[in-house]
Amino acid sequence: MSDLSWISKDLLRELTAQAQAAPRKRKNHNIHVGDAAPCQRLLNAVEPESYIPPHCHRDPGKEETLLLLSGRVGIVFFDDQGAITGDAVLDANALRFGVTIAPGTFHTLVALTSGTVFFEAKAGPYAPLSADERASWAPVEGDPASTAYLAMLKRRFA
Repeated sequence: MSDLSWISKDLLRELTAQAQAAPRKRKNHNIHVGDAAPCQRLLNAVEPESYIPPHCHRDPGKEETLLLLSGRVGIVFFDDQGAITGDAVLDANALRFGVTIAPGTFHTLVALTSGTVFFEAKAGPYAPLSADERASWAPVEGDPASTAYLAMLKRRFA
């Protein structure tokens, strides 16, 4: 059974500790083998202080599925100009704990509790976001304005 990759509570705790210690307050754990894998599968630990800039995946084959394994997140959807078109809370212990996001849909998520970890799957190979997949209307990560923007997003779920 050495060719198995177990996903356990211990792994989630370890990822959470790494996210808490990381400057960006998040940490991913790839399950797939390498960026060229045809299916990208990973765990993402995200803490409430982490800012994930709104983005989309334009490739029609890159729908994205998120399944919450622990914690709570608020997910926010936008149109191409940055107007919020919807939001939802995903909770690992509630009726709604996952979502599949269509290609071309701008979105972001905010961790609402410490210890939030989700499973993510989308078609590979991995490709960094292109300029038109980044939300030009939102602050980039590291921009001082991102703190206020993240706070505004979190208020939607207060």
